[in-house]
Amino acid sequence: MYSPRTILAIETSCDDTSVAILMGRKVLANITYTQAIHEQFGGVVPELASREHDLKIALCVEAAFKKIGWESNEQGMTKIDAIAVTQGPGLMGSLLVGLTFAKGLALSWNKPLLGINHMDAHIYANFIDHEIAFPFLAIVVSGGHTQLVRVTAPFEHEILGKTRDDAAGEAFDKSGKILGLAYPAGPEMDKLAQKGDRSFLNLPIGLKNEGLDFSYSGLKTAVLYAHNNLVEKHGSGYITAHINDICASVSHAITEALVVKTQRALKVHPNIKQVVLAGGVSANSMLRSKMEELAKQLGFVLAYPKMEYCTDNGAMIGITAQLMPIGSTELNLASLELQAYARG
Repeated sequence: MYSPRTILAIETSCDDTSVAILMGRKVLANITYTQAIHEQFGGVVPELASREHDLKIALCVEAAFKKIGWESNEQGMTKIDAIAVTQGPGLMGSLLVGLTFAKGLALSWNKPLLGINHMDAHIYANFIDHEIAFPFLAIVVSGGHTQLVRVTAPFEHEILGKTRDDAAGEAFDKSGKILGLAYPAGPEMDKLAQKGDRSFLNLPIGLKNEGLDFSYSGLKTAVLYAHNNLVEKHGSGYITAHINDICASVSHAITEALVVKTQRALKVHPNIKQVVLAGGVSANSMLRSKMEELAKQLGFVLAYPKMEYCTDNGAMIGITAQLMPIGSTELNLASLELQAYARG
């Protein structure tokens, strides 16, 4: 299944500039620069993100080569078999920085260029450290996507359910903003929730009894109302005093929807014996704990990436490229930008 290639992989879909070098499944280097500039705005500013990528991408490539003792020139070039780059979806300016840089390397080094779908890469990040058997169910949860995907073979996907409005990661971040947490709020909320009582607030679980789709917009509204009511009754200090409990309640509502839908999907597809978590929210400790318990109850095999492979990273782009058949997925360099627009 894995192609014995050494791949330089580039990821610039949002606000993380990441470059990895993989030899088969082995990650030799995975360098990620996370842009801190967006914290003051409470979210990613696309123009600033693309400028930061432009400043850091060459440095990340050099750092990746340096980590494994290779030169990022002709000497290192001879050891690279192909270049892989995120093709979409993502922020257009950010994508084009990575695409243009990768295109320049491919042309100057005379190497094949592989375009990778960002969401595919989150799923296949699990293949770095796990043996995954087809068919499997992928729970893809990030700041921009929430999906249940049935994967029957490499790159053969069927979306069983998706969000009708907001994504799980967005629900974490927006709820955290209401509570006064810094952006991105998801990781901090996870830490606080581990010390809290998830039953403190009775928050809605979107579409709990309906199909396989998700909805988180109502939860965000409920968090806002609950916050305002608590402040009105008890003062702002009450929020601070009970922040762990509130975060636990919010985390429970977000993750419970994922658990319920997963259980329902497995009933519909009883031949699936393996489930993988994918995307930035797959790092959430409550989600992992609940899914581990569900795996014990239903008897399926659960896998999730190491923390460094949950958020946007070059390694997930590289492993996805390794799964592609040799010679059948090279991009037309002249139309690369149009490909990005088409899939973004």
